[in-house]
Amino acid sequence: MPALADIIAADRQVEHHAPWPRAVVAPKAWNLAVEQLAAGRWSLLGLWGEPDKVHMALLDEAQTIGVISMDCRGGRYPSVGQHHSPALRLERAAADLFGLAPQGLPDSRRWLDHGQWGVSHPLAARPGGPAVASSYRFLTAEGEGLHQIPVGPVHAGIIEPGHFRFTAGGETVVRLEERLGYVHKGIEGLMQGASIDRAAKLAGRTSGDSTVAYSLAFARAVEAALGIAPPPRAIWLRALMAELERLANHLGDIGAICNDAAFAIMHAHCGVLRERVLRAADAAFGHRLMRDRILPGGTAGDLNEAGADAIRSLVAEIRRRFPHLVELYDNTASLQDRTVATGRLKGELARQYAAGGYVGRASGRDFDARRVPGYAPYDELAFDVPVLQEGDVNARVWIRVREVEQSLSLVEQILGRLPAGPTLVEVAALEGAREGMALVEGFRGDILVWLRIGEDGLIERCHLRDPSWFQWPLLEAAIEGNIVADFPLCNKSFNCSYSGHDL
Repeated sequence: MPALADIIAADRQVEHHAPWPRAVVAPKAWNLAVEQLAAGRWSLLGLWGEPDKVHMALLDEAQTIGVISMDCRGGRYPSVGQHHSPALRLERAAADLFGLAPQGLPDSRRWLDHGQWGVSHPLAARPGGPAVASSYRFLTAEGEGLHQIPVGPVHAGIIEPGHFRFTAGGETVVRLEERLGYVHKGIEGLMQGASIDRAAKLAGRTSGDSTVAYSLAFARAVEAALGIAPPPRAIWLRALMAELERLANHLGDIGAICNDAAFAIMHAHCGVLRERVLRAADAAFGHRLMRDRILPGGTAGDLNEAGADAIRSLVAEIRRRFPHLVELYDNTASLQDRTVATGRLKGELARQYAAGGYVGRASGRDFDARRVPGYAPYDELAFDVPVLQEGDVNARVWIRVREVEQSLSLVEQILGRLPAGPTLVEVAALEGAREGMALVEGFRGDILVWLRIGEDGLIERCHLRDPSWFQWPLLEAAIEGNIVADFPLCNKSFNCSYSGHDL
């Protein structure tokens, strides 16, 4: 059984400096990697393109992470999605963005491009492949008494747009198909030719509720490319911000899930605690969401004693109030009736799609990027990664509950051990084009950032992969067999990002 390092070592090494296993490979090696994915031995961490290349980030059984690339002559390459379905949407997106035509791709419909970009689609001309229709065609399901229910793309609440097409028999969902891409903003295109400072700001705006995680992933990728070590104090401050962001989002989600089950009191109390986190973040770092606080080379500012006190008061308040809310959730029968056994995601699907965060961990996938591959300062901190097997809405709530408890402990540890010193070092370009990559644990799961910095010190290419790429398809599977009225619960328990996915 080959290891990722063996495949990389056997092929031509990439021309650019890269501080992790990296190679441009021949089609034979590419296909061998696809075989490992299809057999369930490896996990796909990302797939992205350029006009003349396609790249894959992979995690093998030895927990080795590496990137393999293949030259695409004429814009063509062997499809990964025809053997490993988690790659399907990523390949369709790469076709939209870079004109790449994966050979054998089972689904040739546009993904991010909704037919308004004014360019011919590469998959339409693929020999032997189906034509790409100018209007989107949802998949059909046949059976007596089946009907379709379109929801979106504009929704009643203040949320981002996405189209959900249900096929149902009575109230039971037979199939759900999503169409996303409505909030595509061209963020990767905007990064091309941008300075590192400009690109850092763009990265932090990929998905607003994960601005800390994206900023951290981008900063770590730049630092990996340029061989920069940020000051120790900055590393610990970054982790503090990341845990505050995790707290705010998990508290908000717990309340919102209960609200979709008509249990508004949990929503109100969790909303108060989330607001307390945002106010403490503002007091400590000068911004409620801590946007633009993390930079390549360190952090934009320091934490003073008043800010530290605000965070300590926050932790004390959550520790005092949160256990009562957990007890209320656990002892409300009407709420349990809605969440237990609803929207169950099978463990084998979570593993196949390398589902990160609470989606994967609620279905038995024990993965957390803070631990594997790991990064500072988490290697010096004590924390557990909660894992459950049930895979239902209730399990996804409980993973969040346990992660709130772990984040409170991590915040206390960080404040108690925060080193003194500077918070920022200069970022200077090095000779030659260089590549960097980072995997960071956001509140939804692992965020991947890969980039290449040119000889002029500007960003040549940057790819940002949200965990939602591998979670949105699983929502389609989890809702099957449930009633239509339970979709809001299932959807909120996944809480996938539209903006992070649509780029």
